[in-house]
Amino acid sequence: MCKLIMAFCFMVLGFAGFAATLQKFEKDLIATSKGGLEITFLGHGTLMMTFDGKTIHIDPYGEVADYGSLPKADLVLVTHDHFDHMDLKAFQTILKPGTVVVGSKACSGKLPNALILANGDTREVLGLAIEAVPAYNIVNKSPNGNPFHPKSAGNGYVITFGDKRVYIAGDTENTPEMKALKTIDIAFLPMNLPYTMTPEMVADAAKAFRPGILYPYHFGNTDPSRLTKLLQGEKGIEVRIRKLS
Repeated sequence: MCKLIMAFCFMVLGFAGFAATLQKFEKDLIATSKGGLEITFLGHGTLMMTFDGKTIHIDPYGEVADYGSLPKADLVLVTHDHFDHMDLKAFQTILKPGTVVVGSKACSGKLPNALILANGDTREVLGLAIEAVPAYNIVNKSPNGNPFHPKSAGNGYVITFGDKRVYIAGDTENTPEMKALKTIDIAFLPMNLPYTMTPEMVADAAKAFRPGILYPYHFGNTDPSRLTKLLQGEKGIEVRIRKLS
């Protein structure tokens, strides 16, 4: 009897630990025509979304979360092959039989059984339309003169959840392709210098394609309130700051 009680206690503690892990992350719930889209802000450039009974992990990175305590993935999206976006240990932890993996050209040969999307490709995956948007640097370059993120190697993704289109930009600047996007309800734009954008670049892009909700993410030591000030008074664009440094 004592063993049964002890086993029950350990089980309860295990569930409590799981719940506590999830509770430490901020979440938003977005209404769509096909039910709620729950967004969990894990940190850095890393997100988890739940929609229609499916769990979607984006750019898994073990420094921001204990992936052993998170739900397994039905879908994993990887924007490019840098260690803080394609953490193979974290990636392996969230796989289960049937997990679908989508990656960019830079991930080819590095992610097992991945569906590789080139810039501009569109696919339907698990009932979700996914569009690959070019993600690259124009201005910011490494000391050898090469861009931190070369053109055609990385993707951003536009995912359609019911009647909502969500854009996760990956590591990029305010490219012409980004600024030409249409009907984006929610956007995640990076603001991590020197690798991605300044607040001014993010504001420039947001004014061009006008997302309904804008989350600056992967912003490192950049003060996200600078973006709020730059977009103050822009009707139809709501800037939301979450723990994504």
